[in-house]
Amino acid sequence: MSTFQDFDLSKQLHYAIEDLGFTTPTPIQEQSFSVIRGGKDVVGIAQTGTGKTFAYMLPLLRDLKFSKQVNPRILVLVPTRELVIQVVEQIELFAKYINVRIVGVYGGVNMNTQAQSLQQGADIVVATPGRLYDLVLSRALQLKSIKKLVIDEVDVMLDLGFRFQITNIFELLPEQRQNIMFSATMTDDVNLLIDDFFIAPHKISIAVSGTPLDNISQTCYAVQNFYTKVNLLTHLLKDKEIYSKVLVFISNKRIADRLFDCLQKDFGEEVAVIHSNKTQNYRIRSIENFNTGENRILVATDVMARGLDLDMITHVFNFNTPNYPENYMHRIGRAGRAKAKGNAVLFYTKKELEYKEAIEKLMNYEIPQLEFPEEVEISTQLAPEEQTRIREVNNPLKTEGLEKGFHEKKEKNKKTNQGGSYRREIAKKYKKPKTRGDKNFNRRNKKKRK
Repeated sequence: MSTFQDFDLSKQLHYAIEDLGFTTPTPIQEQSFSVIRGGKDVVGIAQTGTGKTFAYMLPLLRDLKFSKQVNPRILVLVPTRELVIQVVEQIELFAKYINVRIVGVYGGVNMNTQAQSLQQGADIVVATPGRLYDLVLSRALQLKSIKKLVIDEVDVMLDLGFRFQITNIFELLPEQRQNIMFSATMTDDVNLLIDDFFIAPHKISIAVSGTPLDNISQTCYAVQNFYTKVNLLTHLLKDKEIYSKVLVFISNKRIADRLFDCLQKDFGEEVAVIHSNKTQNYRIRSIENFNTGENRILVATDVMARGLDLDMITHVFNFNTPNYPENYMHRIGRAGRAKAKGNAVLFYTKKELEYKEAIEKLMNYEIPQLEFPEEVEISTQLAPEEQTRIREVNNPLKTEGLEKGFHEKKEKNKKTNQGGSYRREIAKKYKKPKTRGDKNFNRRNKKKRK
């Protein structure tokens, strides 16, 4: 088994690695190092939590020479603001003993402040696609010196609708550059992007998207409805010793807020929530408080938690069963980061059974089911999305026979707007509307008056 001592690194990088306590590289780090240093286009497919940031940054920092030039030479694109902040912090740790200027840019904050930071010079820029594109259009940032482009979590970026910005950014970059892409899944959209912009890329695939991480214990519960899920989750989370650091995944922002309100009644300030409708400061504070242990429970949507380095999570709860099986893999990977032991718990209703079966088919593994605890109340209250919509018996949503419901308009409703009566009278008299700007009309009027 190789160690970081076997890598061709400078003393400064070795010191930084020692400070971080890293000794053995992960498979993606080991396989990426020489390939990225070789200068070829690279596509890396690896499960979340396997050290992808270090995998691409270590070889790039190894070959980055000192320079006083203003324009950046390395560009890293990530999907969310939180990931920009996290990646910048990680690069600063890796480059602790190297003179490297790193700038992070993202939306939701003043663009002028970021433009001023860029004008002072940067070697590495970490950015979300939207804000980067805005800065380039406003000429606050020039991409003519970019030699290395890294696109991290590219599948999430395309899911969020960033294809247009990414395509435009590719057009603005120099043709002579190295493209490095990392993703947890290989989707059709990702393949299209590779075909359009990559030149004979070297592919590194560490784990198939459906391979469950060996260090994660998986279980599931069959649950009646949303509020019964709340009761079960509350019941389990009361054991603070076992559930000491919990990430709860939910499908969308509205339901995340509803679940947060329910949990807050029992757990108060132990609970935090994170999704894209929250302010930037609130989101950053939620992540910091969760990492430091101030919050024990974090409710999150898939997009917000993707790629975030959330430390020492004991349990990941899938409060809803994701309808894309790959999303389940991303979720449970939060609990098994850096080879740590973790637990994943799935709640599914009768309607979500087919999603659970799709997940098991992808993994080729049947998730062990636990008995529903007798002491947990089964709620009769239904969430809005679970309630049956009542339609009027005499007003079916059908096209046949709808014409019978129409009636002739009343005479007063048949009138059309023809302008004011004054304008109509003038039109009859002078054959055309009287306007102040009609010079010929004014001239004719003067002649008549004479």
